Amino acid sequence: MSQIVQFFFSGLTLGSIYAVVALGFNLIYSTTGILNFAQGEFLMLGGMTAVTLARFTPIPVAVVGAVVIVTLCGGVLEILFFRRLRRPTVLQMIIITIGLSIVIREVALHVWDEKVRSLSYFTGNECSSVRVLGAGISPQVFWVLGTVALVVLLLHLFLHRSLVGRAMRACASNPEAAMLAGINTGRMRTLAFMLSAGIGALGGCVISPITMTQYDSGAGLAIKGFAAAMLGGLGRPMPGVLGGLLVGLAEAFSVYFGMPAAYKDATAFGILVAVLFVRPQGLFSSGELQAGAQER
Repeated sequence: MSQIVQFFFSGLTLGSIYAVVALGFNLIYSTTGILNFAQGEFLMLGGMTAVTLARFTPIPVAVVGAVVIVTLCGGVLEILFFRRLRRPTVLQMIIITIGLSIVIREVALHVWDEKVRSLSYFTGNECSSVRVLGAGISPQVFWVLGTVALVVLLLHLFLHRSLVGRAMRACASNPEAAMLAGINTGRMRTLAFMLSAGIGALGGCVISPITMTQYDSGAGLAIKGFAAAMLGGLGRPMPGVLGGLLVGLAEAFSVYFGMPAAYKDATAFGILVAVLFVRPQGLFSSGELQAGAQER
């Protein structure tokens, strides 16, 4: 039982990380139709920036500063590379985001070099643990789970209760009608990039004490987050969270059931391929948003 609980919490932690990346994918895709494969780099930038700021400020200030900086970077990237595009193809947008991912990675290499860095544990240290049904769980795991739950709740309230959030949903549903209603779709796209960057940066900060952060850690997270977004239904932020948790649990329990740890990454790729073949619209999606994005 203790082993099962240990793997369960490990899967939830991994799944929460993938859920954060999936949230960013879905926010941008639902508003703009862009598949942003640079999403994983936002987590890396958040963690690296927080580590740098933590040398001079307390950790809470460093985390807030990192989120603000990366959020602004997300807005700048949208304005510089996507605002001026006129009816680009899906392939063009994918190539642009992959290129941005490579550029961000190389810039991070020159700024922070190849060293692996991490923030200090928010509470306790690497030796402290909380006993749950006989399993030892790091206190930082609860920070990760709590942060992701809070982000999901606040994002849900923002999208469904606020006027700006409803405007973003209108752009996702029917951009032409949203423009006729007086909604500035360009600003909504910029806001979507900023929100996804900020959420990614916050996720990168809270996972940094557990997984460490390196200049090239974003690429793998982007692929697994994309698998989670596809599993939940591309273009739908909340089902993407469920997809992330499922991918994380599958990855953790694949090791429990005998798969070598070196091959656990293949689990996410296997899920992605299976979803693309069996149900490409996702397990929790009717495919309406995907069709709308393709029309754009």
